[in-house]
Amino acid sequence: MKNMALFLLSMAMTVVFTGCSFTANSEKDDTLTIAWLPNESGADLTEARDEIGKLIEEKTGKTVEHQTTTDYIVAIEAIANGNADMAFLGAQGYIEAHNKNEKVLPLVVPSGESGTLEDAVYYSWLAVQKENADEYKNGGEFAIDNIQGKRFSFVSNSSTSGFKVPSTGITDYFSAKEEFKSLTAEDLLEGGEDKFFSEVLFGGSHQGSAVNLLSGKADVAAFCDTCVNNYVELAEGKANKQGAVYKVKDDAAEPLNTVAGKEFSLISVTPVLNAPFVINSGTLSEEDQTQLREIMTSDEVASNEKIFVPEESEFSGLFSKKSGNERLVEVEDEWFNPIRELAK
Repeated sequence: MKNMALFLLSMAMTVVFTGCSFTANSEKDDTLTIAWLPNESGADLTEARDEIGKLIEEKTGKTVEHQTTTDYIVAIEAIANGNADMAFLGAQGYIEAHNKNEKVLPLVVPSGESGTLEDAVYYSWLAVQKENADEYKNGGEFAIDNIQGKRFSFVSNSSTSGFKVPSTGITDYFSAKEEFKSLTAEDLLEGGEDKFFSEVLFGGSHQGSAVNLLSGKADVAAFCDTCVNNYVELAEGKANKQGAVYKVKDDAAEPLNTVAGKEFSLISVTPVLNAPFVINSGTLSEEDQTQLREIMTSDEVASNEKIFVPEESEFSGLFSKKSGNERLVEVEDEWFNPIRELAK
């Protein structure tokens, strides 16, 4: 009888623990977590994030949870270690996540105005306060010669357009000079009397880097057009061209509300491959992956004005719609090789 009791107790415990395990797996299978970089984690983009979540929920029957972050590394680690199933990362962030876990793969990227990958780019800016712009001219044209020795703000060393692209551009330009022939991107990470920059700051987000510039903490700052698009307006010149002047909107949301009305000039503009939505193929079934690809590339997403915002709209969305052809398009890992080449 004693042995029988122990047997029955053992069976009961097996059922209990199996039941717990099954419930936990069911909950995981019924939930899809999306991680967002700090640039897209602000309150001003809540509706845009929720709109994507709502469409996924409607089509898959899953509950979508949004994981907003204040640090690039948190979002990258979340998708790499499986705590997130999907994430919106920059190209460099994707490459870092893929290097950590090869099951992290790109799903889609926003197209260019053509509706294809051909012009799927945004722009990395080096900006200075408008009143100081003439200090960064060489023979009447804007140049980056005079950024050396200044206080400089990057976004994060995991940012494509806020570090990888501008640091590569700076080292390529200055290493052609005898004085800086051994300059590397790592040399730009810290400031000091014997360093390339007198001081180096990291904004944590593109908006944060812009605030570093406009609040007077930095003389020059790197950030991108798309991440500050909802906060600024073109005041002079042509968009995404050297010499263009932008003004922070009077009703700008946090954190640029602290520098409303301030103006900055672009001294350098570099095209960058668009940022991808990525997935962890180890946490999502083949069916999940297919559904997500179909949802994200659908006309329903492309025509949603809370995701692709018309030019005349005041809504703070993720992407701008200028030509009417913009949409999310499928992309493969190889498309990001030009960014990988920057590290060589």
